[in-house]
Amino acid sequence: MQGLHLTADLYGCAADRPALTEPEALRRLCLGSVAAAGLSPVGELFHRFAPAAPGLPAGVTGVVLLAESHLAVHTWPEQRSVTLDVYVCNFGADNSRRAHQLLAALAEAFAPTRVERHELVRGSPGAGA
Repeated sequence: MQGLHLTADLYGCAADRPALTEPEALRRLCLGSVAAAGLSPVGELFHRFAPAAPGLPAGVTGVVLLAESHLAVHTWPEQRSVTLDVYVCNFGADNSRRAHQLLAALAEAFAPTRVERHELVRGSPGAGA
């Protein structure tokens, strides 16, 4: 079950990015980035929330189930922020490079002014044996 879990909090994202507020734009961005990273989507769900108050933009959550694990993206357009979550299992192959590539592509697409990244190696080889 050894894998790599990457997260990123993006601040000061470009307000004109359709993926901040439009589920289909976020879907295209996510699936294109997954494919470019060489990962395998097996399911997806994208949802737009109601605005927090009248006149505010509405955020979107997108999840792509991967054969290697998952990608989750949550947008907060009223705060010009995005959270990213990429988890890949390394069963049978090391997918760490692909996970880093996916996270980097998504972060770049939102053009943030500040990014906070975290990395967690999950499980350990031979644990539980």
